[in-house]
Amino acid sequence: MAGQASEYHRGEMDIHEQVATFHLVMNITKWGSLIIASAVLTNVLWFCTGAGFLTGAIAGVVVLGLGIALLRERGGQAH
Repeated sequence: MAGQASEYHRGEMDIHEQVATFHLVMNITKWGSLIIASAVLTNVLWFCTGAGFLTGAIAGVVVLGLGIALLRERGGQAH
């Protein structure tokens, strides 16, 4: 039993798959939240106010466009 503890070496595990899974989950969460927020805004303006479909659609597209511009990955990050 004492020999097993000495076999462990901190920092030698390959974590590339875990990092890739983490980034996938974060991207799905980020883009999914943007799509849901845009759809909710469009539907609220369309059905719950007197603004109508066209105003709701325009607001949804504007929010979607701003979200894409602000949430996209930037190439200059070096982590």
